[in-house]
Amino acid sequence: MWRIVNVVGTRPNFMKVAPLWQEYRRHPDRIAPVLVHTGQHYDDNMSARFFAQLELPTPDAYLHIGSGSHAQQTARILLALERYLTEQRPDLVVVFGDGNSTMAAALTAAQLHIPVAHVEAGLRSFDRTMPEEINRILTDALSDYLFTSCADATANLRREGVPVEKIHFVGNVMIDSLRRLQAASPAGPPGLYGVVTLHRPGNVDAQPVLAEILSALQVIQKELPLIFPVHPRTAGRLREFGFWNELQQWPGLKLVEPLGYLDAIGLLSRATVVLTDSGGVQEETTALGVPCLTIRENTERPVTVTEGTNTLVGTGHAQIVAECRKVLAGHGKRGRLPQLWDGHAAERIVQCLLDHPPKK
Repeated sequence: MWRIVNVVGTRPNFMKVAPLWQEYRRHPDRIAPVLVHTGQHYDDNMSARFFAQLELPTPDAYLHIGSGSHAQQTARILLALERYLTEQRPDLVVVFGDGNSTMAAALTAAQLHIPVAHVEAGLRSFDRTMPEEINRILTDALSDYLFTSCADATANLRREGVPVEKIHFVGNVMIDSLRRLQAASPAGPPGLYGVVTLHRPGNVDAQPVLAEILSALQVIQKELPLIFPVHPRTAGRLREFGFWNELQQWPGLKLVEPLGYLDAIGLLSRATVVLTDSGGVQEETTALGVPCLTIRENTERPVTVTEGTNTLVGTGHAQIVAECRKVLAGHGKRGRLPQLWDGHAAERIVQCLLDHPPKK
């Protein structure tokens, strides 16, 4: 019996661990899964509701890390996880995505000589100004199992010299969750609308950049109603920079609280266009066949651009508006589903672990 500790901390992690949890349950004689929540996302809308909707159990451990700078968050996670893993001595630690919880958990486990599996390994934006890029590189360097979601991620790892026996192309677990729960998601509102999500530090923490993006949204909301579920980080910056009250006066923009998973999928599935800086939303819109405009200069998920529905539009007013108008004119990308985005990635991950059990 292998004791597998799964460390989550942010909303995207929850969607990635959920299908794995379903698969673990199919092998009760081989796998004893443990769920650890660092508390990096501690808002109820970002945590508890997702656990319920994704049918995840109450975490076995909750570390209450909370907010702070990257260094503060990472240091608190390292200290708390070192105590926990030293006591528990699991056979494997599984981490997801690219958050501070992911990197800190990988580092802690590696230092304790506990094998690490990274779900969503190999993604690269090649932009080291992004904290997530640093986390991705470090986590991959520390991992013993690197589960990739697309062919370019596998190619990135091979180019970096990762031994081929560590790399396993399994597909996208985010799509597993989407396919399993899509039928249960409520329909989006009637009529045409767009969806906006913003949370990346590079977009929302710099007032001039955020102002430029908002100036584009101001134009777009006059031509297409926009629904904007506001991330807590973004809400804080909008208030700090004095934008919040102005946005509430725009007739075509509706600001709403962060959504649960089912509501978010329902909203995205009926949208005319999605404007986002979220990696997960780039993947979900590709799977849903909805045109996506990514408000960034680069993406660690280029397969959503080359094969999916995603278009990189940068952060400049003119290009954001121009690309949105292309979609409204009927020229939005539809794309195709990338290889192995078939709803069975978790099955392949668990089977790989069964075929190649962890060794401490």
